Amino acid sequence: MPFSASASASASPSRARPPASAAPSTPEPGPPREHRYDIDLIRLLCSVGVILCHTGSAFVNTAGREASNGPGTYWAGLVADSAGRFAVPLFFAIAGWVVLVGAPVRDGRQLWRRIVRIVVPLAVWTVLYVAWGRLRGTNDGPAGELVLDSLFASVRPAYHLWYLYAYIPVIMLLAFVVLVRAGKRPWGLGAALLVLGAAPGLSGDLAGATGLELPRFGWGFGPYQLVYAVLGALLLALPGRTSGGRRPFWLLPAAAALAAIVAYQHGVHYAIPYASVLVALFSGGVLLALHRLHVPERLRPVLARLSAASFGAYMIHVLVLGVLTDALVDADLSLPAAAALAVVVTAATTVLSFAAALLWTRLGLTRLLG
Repeated sequence: MPFSASASASASPSRARPPASAAPSTPEPGPPREHRYDIDLIRLLCSVGVILCHTGSAFVNTAGREASNGPGTYWAGLVADSAGRFAVPLFFAIAGWVVLVGAPVRDGRQLWRRIVRIVVPLAVWTVLYVAWGRLRGTNDGPAGELVLDSLFASVRPAYHLWYLYAYIPVIMLLAFVVLVRAGKRPWGLGAALLVLGAAPGLSGDLAGATGLELPRFGWGFGPYQLVYAVLGALLLALPGRTSGGRRPFWLLPAAAALAAIVAYQHGVHYAIPYASVLVALFSGGVLLALHRLHVPERLRPVLARLSAASFGAYMIHVLVLGVLTDALVDADLSLPAAAALAVVVTAATTVLSFAAALLWTRLGLTRLLG
């Protein structure tokens, strides 16, 4: 809400003005930044959506990605996997909104602090997942080599970490644009982006020239991720009247896109690319259905805490999910049993992952574990 005119501004011109030598008055602070509880809700639902998607993927893989190997397990998994496909695009949308609209960076130092808050948990969880793989005997190489290769993002000891290898370059590029538009000269950030852009080709050239086996350089992002970040920021920044009255309408294209995703993943290709127009339509429908949704005040503190814990839950959930699916999922399940089990595994993984994240938040370990 804009401020009303001050008393001095509305006074008559005949009122005496202070002498020119008088010290200027302290400017009034601007309005407090609006806390978007609808974005907290979207972030939380995206976390659950990722867990649902990965649960479905475990079911599909248990059936060998073929319906004939276990139709109940396969179809329950395929629907669950498809239903969670909105999560990653909306995570990029939220990232874009934060950098471009919600909390734009003021300088390169502030950006590096944000990146460190991501990189440190990424490093810690990389070591933890490598150690967990060694304990279970699932690593495909020596632990030291896996950790070293993960520095180049050529090896991801847990498949979900790919998102962070793309997320960090995306926010770096968006922040670079924000800083340049603000009249800053972020030379260090520009140099880092240049390294990220040149490193894949340079690594290949060095390997060809020297005959050495160099790790593939995997840090970077695809165009679709940047598009989701920018368009998502624009949609999330829209005023509430844009989508509020049409909220139920947006669920219709989202449901149609979901059905099309299930058909695509079964009949064309599994897994569907996130760059697919079907995933974009599904994600856009979900976003607009939740955009500016009113969250009751009594629920806001709990929602804010859970949303803040979503990063930590994201980092640990693959470990929890792997234990549950290895113990419970079988290719010979009937469709009702498989569907019920998918719900139970998703719910259990969500509860245990968020409980762990909230616990280490209370213990002051967020900087290390996310």
